[in-house]
Amino acid sequence: MCGIMGYVGPREAYPVLVGGLERLEYRGYDSAGVSRIVDGKYEVYRASGKLSELKNLLGNKLEVDVSVHPGVKAQTHVGIGHTRWATHGRPNETNAHPHVAGSICLVHNGIIENYAEIKAQLKNSGRTFLSETDTEVVAHLIDEFINQEKISFLSAVRKAVSIIRGSYALLITTLSEPDRIIIAKNSSPIVIGLAADETFIASDIAALLPYTRNIVVVDDGEIACVTRGTATLEKDAKPVVREPLHVTWDAITAEKGGFKHFMLKEIHEQPNVVTDTFRGRINQDKQTIDLPDLDFDQLLNAKNLDHIYIAACGTAWHAGLVAKYYIEEFAKIPVEVEYASEFRYRSIPARKNSLFVAISQSGETIDTLGALSYAQSLRIPTFAICNVIGSSIARKADQVLYTHAGPEISVASTKAFLTQLTAAYLFAVKLASIRGTLSAGEITEKLNALVALPNLIDQAIKRDAEIEKIAERYNRFGNFLFLGRGFLYPVAMEGALKLKEISYVYAQGYPAGEMKHGPISLVDANTPTLVVLGHDGVNYEKAMSNLKEVESRGGKIVAITDRATDGLKEAASHVIELGAIPRDMLPMVLTVPLQLFAYYGAVSRGTDVDQPRNLAKSVTVE
Repeated sequence: MCGIMGYVGPREAYPVLVGGLERLEYRGYDSAGVSRIVDGKYEVYRASGKLSELKNLLGNKLEVDVSVHPGVKAQTHVGIGHTRWATHGRPNETNAHPHVAGSICLVHNGIIENYAEIKAQLKNSGRTFLSETDTEVVAHLIDEFINQEKISFLSAVRKAVSIIRGSYALLITTLSEPDRIIIAKNSSPIVIGLAADETFIASDIAALLPYTRNIVVVDDGEIACVTRGTATLEKDAKPVVREPLHVTWDAITAEKGGFKHFMLKEIHEQPNVVTDTFRGRINQDKQTIDLPDLDFDQLLNAKNLDHIYIAACGTAWHAGLVAKYYIEEFAKIPVEVEYASEFRYRSIPARKNSLFVAISQSGETIDTLGALSYAQSLRIPTFAICNVIGSSIARKADQVLYTHAGPEISVASTKAFLTQLTAAYLFAVKLASIRGTLSAGEITEKLNALVALPNLIDQAIKRDAEIEKIAERYNRFGNFLFLGRGFLYPVAMEGALKLKEISYVYAQGYPAGEMKHGPISLVDANTPTLVVLGHDGVNYEKAMSNLKEVESRGGKIVAITDRATDGLKEAASHVIELGAIPRDMLPMVLTVPLQLFAYYGAVSRGTDVDQPRNLAKSVTVE
C-alpha cells in the first residue's frame, strides 16, 4: 500500500529518501512527504499528488548528495519519507505523512483500528489534531507518554504499540535522539538494509537494492532501533537475533530497461522469469520434478490428501482457479478456490487430510495473510506460492514455493501471474507423480511442454505490433465481455481485470457457457467480446457455439487462439492465431495477448499504465 523510506548514515538524507520513494511510488501515490531534523527542529515537506510535486517543492535540496560530493557537509543524516494511498482522510497536503506531534515525527503504513477512541482520549487531555488521519494519533500518543510519564523514547513506543490495534509499519524519530529511528511493525511490511556505516529502511526490498542486498526483515510484534550501520530488534522487550538475508536481485532489475512502462518491460520479461521458476526444479534426464523446499511426505501428506483449499486475491485468485484445474486433473484431488477476504471470515469444517495453499506476489496481502492464519488455527498444513523472499506470508506458511519473478513494479500484475501458474503446474505434476495418477509417459509429456513454454511466450510477445493495432481500434468502446471455457475461463477473467485496472473501462470475464444465462443481454455493436479458446477438445466446439450467439446479435469478436478454424475466422472481426501450443500451456500463452491488449488499450487512452488510479500494488490493509 503506502511506500515508506528511512535513512541513517553519512549521506544527505533527502536524495536517499526521494530516490527510495521513487522506487516505491507504485505502492501509494496520492501524496508524499519527507522530514529531517535541522538545528533541533523538524523540517517537513509534504505535497498532494504525485511524487513529482514533492520533488518540485524540495528543489535544490535534492541536488547535493555527500556520497557523490564528499567535501560537502550534510545538514542531517537521518530522515524518513512516505508515499501515501489514502485510507483515513482525503488525499491532500494536510493528511500527507510525515506527521509531527511535539518531539515526535513519524510515517505509517496500515490502519489504526481504534484511533477514534485514542483520539478522543488525547483531545480530553488537551491535544490538538491537524489532520483527518488515523496516523496522527500515534505521534501524539508517543509524545504524550514521553512528556507526561517522563519515560524514554523506546519505552514510549513500546507502550504506544501495546495500546493501538490494527496493522502498522511505523518509522518514528524524536528530537531528543536525532541519530536514531525506531520501527514498530504489525501486519504491514518493513525491511531494513544494512551497509557499512549506514542503514536504510523501506516497505519493499526494491527500494534498498541500489545501496545494499543485506536485508533484515522485521516480523510482526517486533520493534527495531536503527542507527548508522546497525539495527537491533526486540519483541516483548526481549532481544531478537536475526541474520540478514542476502537478496540476489539487483537494482537494474527494478528499472524500466528502455521500455516506456514497467508493465511492458515485465510482459517482455516473462519468458525469462518462467524459466527461472522451473529452472533447477526439473530433471530432464530422469524426467522428474524436484521441489526440495516442500515436504510432500510428512507435512503435505501428499498420498493421503483428499481436499485442498486455495486462497488468494485479484490476479493471484485467477492463478488459483487455473491451479484448481491442474491439480484436479493431474492429481485427482478436489480443490476449492476462495477469495481470501471471504475465507478468513468463514466457518470452515476442519478436514483431517486437507491442505491450504496461499498465493501472493508480494507476500504481504493482508486478506491472504489472514486466511493463512485462519487455516493454521484449524491445524491445516499450509504452504505458499510467493514471489518475495522473506515476506510475511512466506515466513508464516509452513513451507513456501518461490516463483522467482523478481521485482514486479507495475500495479497491474503480469509476470507474477505466469510464474504463479508455472509454480502451480510444477506442484500439480509433482503431486500426481507421488500419488501415481499420471504415468511416467504422461509426466514426460508434461515436462517437455513446460520446457517449451518460454519460447511459446516469446513468440506471443512478438505479436505485439499486431495486437497494438487491434487495441487502438477498440479504444473508443467502454464495455467489454471476456469469454473462456475450462481452464481458459480464469484467463478470460484475468484479461478483463487487466483492461479495467489500467484503462478504466468496464470489462467482465465469464465462462462462455454462462452467456445465455444473462450476459448475452449486454451484447450489441458497442460491446466487443474477447474470447480465448484452444483446441482442447469439446471446449473449443462449445466456445464456437457461444461465439455464434454473439455474432448473431451484432457483437464484435476478437479471438485469441492457438489455431483458428474457418468458422472462427468468419465469426470474429479479428483473430490472433498463435500456432501450435501444448494443451496444458494454453492458459500461460493465451494470457500474453490479453496483457498486451490491455496495455496498448491503456496507452491509447492516455491513462497512467503503471500507477492506475485508486489502486496500490500490495493491499496491506482491509
